[in-house]
Formats: sequence, C-alpha cells, structure tokens
Amino acid sequence: MTLALETTDLKVRLRLEDDWFTVCDLSTLIPGRGVAALLPDGRQAAVFTDRAGRLYAIDNRDPFTGAAVLSRGLTGTHRGRPFVASPLLKQRFDLESGQCLDDETVRVTAYEAKAA
Repeated sequence: MTLALETTDLKVRLRLEDDWFTVCDLSTLIPGRGVAALLPDGRQAAVFTDRAGRLYAIDNRDPFTGAAVLSRGLTGTHRGRPFVASPLLKQRFDLESGQCLDDETVRVTAYEAKAA
C-alpha cells in the first residue's frame, strides 16, 4: 500500500510591517528543517516548524558571514528556547527573538509567523 502525503490548504504567513505575506504551504515544512522564502523586498526568511507545530521565521542571512544559509542550519533548544545554528560558523540564533546566543551584540530579524 502507498500512503498519500497529507495535504492542507493552510499557508505559512509572515508579518511584514503592517501586512501578512504568504511564503509557502504548511505541508512543505518538516519539523527541525528550514526552508528559505524570498520576501517582496528581496531579503530572505528562514522558516521552521517544530514537532509541536509551532512556526518560527528569522532572517536567512548569517550576519557573521553574509551568506543566506540559516535555513540550512541545525535546530535545537537551549534552556527551553528553540534555536538554529548556522551551518557555517555554528553561532546559534534564538528562533523566537533572533538574538544570537553566542554573541549578545548580534541579532537577526525575527518575524511573526502563522498558519492561515
């Protein structure tokens, strides 16, 4: 027997200034793995979901290298806070706030995300 992939009409949306922007289908997200989404202004967001179904989105650009790679980073938790570690230099970024956990002077943009 072949199982069909679960499909849904839910879309992942990010708050950009005063409006919501659709970035992908919720069904394309795999817990613990990110996807990169192109935003209208040319920037990229790294979008994640966890096993509990919570959505997170931060800037995809690694501020230490300038490379758009955070969506490819490893996810985990530190003191109960979800983070993604850059695949390049391994700095960890809080997925809720964008704060770098390894350098308090560095932060990336965090976006409010929802499924609608």
